[in-house]
Amino acid sequence: MSLTRRNLFVIAAAIGLAGGISSAYAADVLNVGSYPSNPPFEYKNDSGTFEGFEVDIVTEAAKRAGLKPEIADYGFQALFAGTTSKRIDVAISSITITPDRLKSQSFTQPYYDSDMGVATKSDSAIKGLSDLKGKTIGVLSGSTGDKWVKDNTAANGFGDVKGYNAQQEMFLDLGAGRVDAVISDIPGMEYLFVKMKGFSVKDRIKTGEQYGLMMTKDHPLLEKLNGAITEMKKDGTLAKIHKKWFGSEAPAGSSTITEMPIPKA
Repeated sequence: MSLTRRNLFVIAAAIGLAGGISSAYAADVLNVGSYPSNPPFEYKNDSGTFEGFEVDIVTEAAKRAGLKPEIADYGFQALFAGTTSKRIDVAISSITITPDRLKSQSFTQPYYDSDMGVATKSDSAIKGLSDLKGKTIGVLSGSTGDKWVKDNTAANGFGDVKGYNAQQEMFLDLGAGRVDAVISDIPGMEYLFVKMKGFSVKDRIKTGEQYGLMMTKDHPLLEKLNGAITEMKKDGTLAKIHKKWFGSEAPAGSSTITEMPIPKA
């Protein structure tokens, strides 16, 4: 069948309308990237659905901002490329707010305070940092634990440093003796040890770390999502989410219940 000029205009208009509908739908979606194995902050349950402390936070914040969150799997390091390239709007995975990251990313106000720790097999003779001279240390590649170890290798006399893309792989190697200790965020390790027996946190490293939603630099939704987090702190929603996932009240004065400004570089 031949197409007249009129037919072509009608088809073009229809395509344009369809594209407009698609764009309008996309405008209501908050694209979220998440590392899928980081309990209790985020993980996939048996049905393949994301759950966790930060999943509840981003879902509620999106709802208050009039958006529908769509969460996709990303490796930890890939999250940074995902926000920078604007493939995702938000990244969650207990991502620490740091001056270096603020140069290329934006963060909402923090909602969780964390320290790092030294973990070993429970029966290991290693008791803390002072016993790690010459030892092989496991870290999650691209994490603040990775950076801390590299920055402090000379001062502490660490031996080799092995990076991993998945927490479970890292602890499987620890159990097999391929690394002597792991340095990572305490909350995630302690939660993992409830199911993965034979490990324990031997020492705490005070870092003043705080987690927030990481977004594309100067993202237009930053203020809206940050405002939603403020509301969640004021009405007690964030405190309830903390209680749900950690089984304890959020500490007094912590970023989980205290309104804070958007971090600046």
